[in-house]
Amino acid sequence: MRIALFVLFVASSFCGNGQPLKAVIKIDVSRKKGEIDKLIYGNFTEHLGRCIYGGIYEPGSPQANADGFRKDVIQATKDLGVSIIRWPGGNFVSGYHWEDGIGPREKRPRRKDLAWGDVETNEVGTDEWLQFAKATGAEPYFCVNLGTGSLDEARNWVEYCNAKTGLYYSDLRAKNGHPEPYRVKYWGLGNEMDGEWQIGHKNAEDYSKFALEAAKMMKWSDDSIKLIASGSSNYVRDWAEWNRTVLNRLHNWVDYIALHNYSGNYDKDHNKFMALTTTVENNIKITEGIIREVRAKYKMKKPIYIAFDEYNVWYRAWNDKKLEEHYNMQDALVVALYLNVFVRNAHIVKMANMAQLVNVIAPMMITEGKLWKQPIYYPLQLFAQNCQGTSVDAWVETDTYDVGNFKKVPYLDVSTAYNKAAAELIINVVNRHPDKGVTTTIVNQTGKLTGKAMISEVNSNKLEDENGPSSELVKVANKETSVNGNTIQYTFPAHSFTQLKIKLQQE
Repeated sequence: MRIALFVLFVASSFCGNGQPLKAVIKIDVSRKKGEIDKLIYGNFTEHLGRCIYGGIYEPGSPQANADGFRKDVIQATKDLGVSIIRWPGGNFVSGYHWEDGIGPREKRPRRKDLAWGDVETNEVGTDEWLQFAKATGAEPYFCVNLGTGSLDEARNWVEYCNAKTGLYYSDLRAKNGHPEPYRVKYWGLGNEMDGEWQIGHKNAEDYSKFALEAAKMMKWSDDSIKLIASGSSNYVRDWAEWNRTVLNRLHNWVDYIALHNYSGNYDKDHNKFMALTTTVENNIKITEGIIREVRAKYKMKKPIYIAFDEYNVWYRAWNDKKLEEHYNMQDALVVALYLNVFVRNAHIVKMANMAQLVNVIAPMMITEGKLWKQPIYYPLQLFAQNCQGTSVDAWVETDTYDVGNFKKVPYLDVSTAYNKAAAELIINVVNRHPDKGVTTTIVNQTGKLTGKAMISEVNSNKLEDENGPSSELVKVANKETSVNGNTIQYTFPAHSFTQLKIKLQQE
């Protein structure tokens, strides 16, 4: 079939001096990579700083609902499109005993949190946090304590949450006012257990043995749950061997292996900062290879996926007890780059959780009682609200750069998806260049583009621009244009994230 080409010039400004660079993006929706799981648009809350207390929970606030949770946080979480929330940690969980957080609040013990040095009041425990998750509409994801916790403690928590009444812990749940099972589906087997910073740190063999016994008991308590193994987060060690050992031991019992990564611009090198997610993608591919090796070795039919259940930009507030990172336009680009990686690898990455939800390295902040949205809020929101369906391969030809150990880094970073139900093509593009636009020819190779192209752009005048409680320098600008053919020419502005959503008729 001959494709009629019509070049559509879209007026688009770009920042910086000099002529824009050139690029070509070719998209064929028949080149399917994998179904995009909505769980890649997840988040994370930990008992750390003002995330729980003064973040999601603040009973004295005018914003508090009847349960003490902030209504503005609940609404902003819904607006963000958060699909799943991991809790209660993080490093915190390796010293947390869940029974401290149930029953009458006045009888709950106060404990020193050895992970972060705070005092944990246990005001928000299992029942309360599940009320919050329900209010947001997000799926709950619990991480069990495999640091100082016991096998019985892990199993008993599953019984408390998921069993029908008639057993000790399910009856205890009913006694605490919740007779119906919560049916918590996702359970993590510890957090970052390969890290020497972790309470109860273990080597790969010891962790695998312990996690295997916990997994067996938890699944025997409720065989419908999904388990996530603690993959390596200590990348200075032989992290791939940790993952290989864990998967060899736990392959019959786990459904995911967790990866973590944080990015930082420590040396103030923009190009290097923009290249860091190429390592993230490489680590995903290495882990996918190990999964395939293990599945072949044991002739497995059951799939094992990657849960990238901690990621974000984090470097300014590294030594700050509250970990209250203030993000800028540059950081928003990195978050969009992470999300592009997850969409491009949708066949194997089936869950991802931005760390964290509010106040602590978070997309939203509360200052003097007022909630405001950080620049990193908007890329996640655009992906979660619009990038659904099937990840499809995109062929990209663009200028590249070298920086340090990173070679041939493309200025345009692209992910694409086709939402068959909505008959929409979604194109996500990050222009890494600090001061040049990239004039791009986008060619659709299967079907016909029609109607309006909806364009959403996250950008600002300066990479250092931040938001605050009374100003919003980084936000989403929306526009639209008609489409009458299968070729579009568009200039992606310097240091920008752009999402195009276009109707696509399959023939």
